[in-house]
Amino acid sequence: QVELVESGGGSVQPGGSLRLSCAVSGTISGINAMGWYRHPPGKERELVAMFPSGGTTNYADSVKGRFTISRNNAKKTAYLQMNTLKPEDTAVYYCNAHVQVRIGVVGNYWGQGTQVTVSS
Repeated sequence: QVELVESGGGSVQPGGSLRLSCAVSGTISGINAMGWYRHPPGKERELVAMFPSGGTTNYADSVKGRFTISRNNAKKTAYLQMNTLKPEDTAVYYCNAHVQVRIGVVGNYWGQGTQVTVSS
């Protein structure tokens, strides 16, 4: 059973920082891409950042220069460092991973979501 376990959300004032973590649990063969999406209130879910295995990271224009995605493959964990947070960053953040559950089989998995609230 593969699961993504998120942590690190919370409330912060504008200009503050938060760090999200996403750990893959379960027996797997490998991890392809890992990334983060968010679902702002009243809006559609959107891509925030993606870190493909062996590829270059990509970010939504709205977070470039403020957010940084990283991975620790040994720990099967991805991180999203969020700096200079703005009220419009308020959303439920979801981790996403394309996981090789066994050779030749890749599954698309989602974390449970973590709330990030930016407000004064």
